[in-house]
Amino acid sequence: MSERLYADDTGDSEDDGVLVLLHGFAGTHGVWDGVRAALPPGLRIIAYDLPGHGQSLSYPSAGKARATAGAVLNDLAERGVNRFHLAGHSFGGAVAVLAGLAAPGKLASLTLCAPGGFGSQINGAALAARAAARSETEMRAALTGMFGMQMRLPSLLVEQAMRLSSLPGQREKLIEISSLIASGDRQGAFPRDRLAVLPAPVHVVWGTLDAVLPIRQADHLPDGFVLHRLEGAGHMLPEEAPEALARIMAQVIAEI
Repeated sequence: MSERLYADDTGDSEDDGVLVLLHGFAGTHGVWDGVRAALPPGLRIIAYDLPGHGQSLSYPSAGKARATAGAVLNDLAERGVNRFHLAGHSFGGAVAVLAGLAAPGKLASLTLCAPGGFGSQINGAALAARAAARSETEMRAALTGMFGMQMRLPSLLVEQAMRLSSLPGQREKLIEISSLIASGDRQGAFPRDRLAVLPAPVHVVWGTLDAVLPIRQADHLPDGFVLHRLEGAGHMLPEEAPEALARIMAQVIAEI
């Protein structure tokens, strides 16, 4: 059992705050590499491997969003980080919401990228296919359905996904997590009144061609939420649109 979540903690300036990044299902801290490269230099960034993924593979409670939020908050407290900007993608977005609800006084801003839990519909079959993929052909097919039509899937992303799934126990863990996140085509959803109490600012970013979590789940957001529509983008926003995400995050941080 891992005693601590793995985090890639870089940068030493906290003048503009600390940015915490939470990946989605079947990701690691590495999915944010393009975003991080486009952010202002020197910003302290803490990008996690969430429980059941990568270097946090054996950390307990994998796939349970509330327990994951607690683990992230506990780890940040151990690092002495008492106020932070938080961004999460997909499952990591749901975790970010729960972290914000649990510790609103520590949250400087919240950026949610195609977040889980904003509606009951989910493409559970896509998650299951990604989790179970064994060959490069299966992996490419699973990933292609998660990206927007405008993006030709780079071989590097397929290779990275294969390396992750080849870790001992990782494929089996992803299959387990996918069954916790989705039951068929249904997922748990936050009541709108719970979302409404999140401290501002809250920015929501969604691809118009998201085939995993449809963008209509961003309809009727609580007052004060800011929605950014990324035309032609699919579900995998950190890899598909890193510069756009970095621009949004940098602007949010600069305005605090």
